[in-house]
Amino acid sequence: MSAELTRATAAQLAEWVADGTASAVEVAQAHLDRIDAVDQAIGAFLHVDAEGALAAAAKVDEQRAAGQRLGPLAGVPLALKDVLVTEGVPTTAGSKILEGWVPPYDATVTRRLKEAGVVVLGKTNMDEFAMGSSTENSAFHPTHNPWDTSRIPGGSSGGSSAAVAAYEAPLGIGTDTGGSIRQPAAVTGIVGAKPTYGGVSRYGLIAFSSSLDQAGPFARTVLDAALLHEVMAGHDPLDATSIDASVPPVVEAARRGDVAGMRIGVVAELSGDGYEPEVLERFNEAVALLADAGATVTEVSCPNFTYALPAYYLIAPSEASSNLARFDAMRYGLRVDDGDAGVEHVMAATRESGFGAEVKRRIMLGAYALSAGYYDAYYGQAQKVRTLIRRDFEAAYEKVDVLLSPTTPTVAFEIGERADDPLAMYAADLCTLPSSLYGGPAVSVPAGLGAHGLPVGVQVMAPVMADDRAYQVAAALERALVDRWGHHLIEEAPAL
Repeated sequence: MSAELTRATAAQLAEWVADGTASAVEVAQAHLDRIDAVDQAIGAFLHVDAEGALAAAAKVDEQRAAGQRLGPLAGVPLALKDVLVTEGVPTTAGSKILEGWVPPYDATVTRRLKEAGVVVLGKTNMDEFAMGSSTENSAFHPTHNPWDTSRIPGGSSGGSSAAVAAYEAPLGIGTDTGGSIRQPAAVTGIVGAKPTYGGVSRYGLIAFSSSLDQAGPFARTVLDAALLHEVMAGHDPLDATSIDASVPPVVEAARRGDVAGMRIGVVAELSGDGYEPEVLERFNEAVALLADAGATVTEVSCPNFTYALPAYYLIAPSEASSNLARFDAMRYGLRVDDGDAGVEHVMAATRESGFGAEVKRRIMLGAYALSAGYYDAYYGQAQKVRTLIRRDFEAAYEKVDVLLSPTTPTVAFEIGERADDPLAMYAADLCTLPSSLYGGPAVSVPAGLGAHGLPVGVQVMAPVMADDRAYQVAAALERALVDRWGHHLIEEAPAL
């Protein structure tokens, strides 16, 4: 039954655990065995916590035996991005500067998972401090795409996306600053959602860009993603940016999946030069399916979206240069000390040794943008562009209910292909950056195969706190595509 357990959806697994068809320990062990079998080829995990996972699963089984009511994801395994601190488990953010650090507390997201009975299998690989689009910037090793192990799984949350796509876990958590959930989901053929900024607590999330970072779910179905979204979301007084409001009814919306009478806008600026023909073909097919399902489709112009890339790469590095100043060798993490050196020398030597090239690049860019004489010209201007992008969204949502675009301009590129070309690497987030700067929710749905037989994703964007609307359209598109194919796209992935 092991293969059946690893191929099941999260919703199915939760049902089987609740009715006794399978024990939570059996489910956890099946996924741990799967990790043992395939992760040497994938490299999704940085740390597998088999002992902790089996103990958490045993606790769920004990609760069931005692007649306690289980949560909607109790006993379901999950792969957790190594940027959310986990008590007693190494947390590195993909960086040598935190290698070996074991946090004394849980992030709010981690705590909520444990309280819900979700079984955390371990911590997944990522671009260092979430700075990257390919998971090649990890200080430890690259992660490989299960569809083609010579290609990237996206980034920065490539470890979690690859784990879900490779059936090592039915659920994963990533973080999305400029597209780091949606882009990996698209190129690995799974579902990935960025919640409304502030909809999920950032307490215990190691910060890259505080005004942009947001944790969210990976899954192989829209319903599974929505179930995880509801478990991890909600107000948290420990996070000053947390929205004090009810979680939108995303599970109900995912189950409904009806777009009859909805107004869908296709963003004119998010297509054209730089987009692979097959990506645009799959996108146009998806739009046609939604129209056939009863939606009204119109083209919408958001002219300032074309400035999202340069604006993001001033705002995010500026915030990173401030956030990463805390890694000073004085309090925790790596310390490079030759004995009699002064504090400044120790700090400089530790950062030189502990930070990777991409992190150093962004720190320097951000420090320059914030420096005297350049603040207004760079960071200040970028924030003005961010306001213009927000106004584009607001104007568009007066005409339509959701916006659609491809999730990425291309399918997964080869490992090493863009390693020496940062601008080409940054272009992977071209479609995802606008909604990050706006703060609204967005869901990527697998939409078929493009060049080289690799997955293509379609992105559904919605207004702030209208996460349920994004899930509703995503579920409708998924349903239409499954009806066409007879299965979910991930089932076409080559056997590992």
